[in-house]
Amino acid sequence: MPGYDTPAQEAAPVKILIAGGFGVGKTTLVETVSEIEPLRTEERLTSAGVGVDDLDGIESKAVTTVAMDFGRITLTDAQVVLYLFGTPGQERFWFMWDDLLNGALGAIVLVDTRRLDRSFPAIDFFENRGLPFVVAANCFHGEQPYTAEEIRAALHLRDPNAPIRMLDARSRDEARGALLALLDMLIIKAGVAATG
Repeated sequence: MPGYDTPAQEAAPVKILIAGGFGVGKTTLVETVSEIEPLRTEERLTSAGVGVDDLDGIESKAVTTVAMDFGRITLTDAQVVLYLFGTPGQERFWFMWDDLLNGALGAIVLVDTRRLDRSFPAIDFFENRGLPFVVAANCFHGEQPYTAEEIRAALHLRDPNAPIRMLDARSRDEARGALLALLDMLIIKAGVAATG
């Protein structure tokens, strides 16, 4: 496959987090874009989660990430290998986010505009810690009724220029595009810091 043929050991390693609320498509995105068999820590939802896990709008969800997802993608054109760490979405597992943050250069915050309120904790987490991120609106069923500017306004992002991408987490090209947008942002920030 073009763009996936450079051995990981020849490229610069970059740790990226894939974060967002419960059921927004983080595991799907990591699985879609990873060039290796991804590590998944999914467990079946059980009656123990009733009253704890909010399934409004995602009633058909049967499994959930309880630790993290892990995948890798080598981007030969950028000469980097991205190590992708998908965070768990439920509030009861958020204590792990600080550990996953260690060494990360940036994040993709995946949002579901049908349940946008579930996105605020992830946005706040990265804004408060100063980690650069791209917002990726997952277009479930191939539909996105909102524009990037409407999503930006609803999220009240601190950075008025924070990138917002529309994608289908099942599309390798669209997921890769969001990762490239994040890399572009990181390169620009590094250039500004170097000249400032």
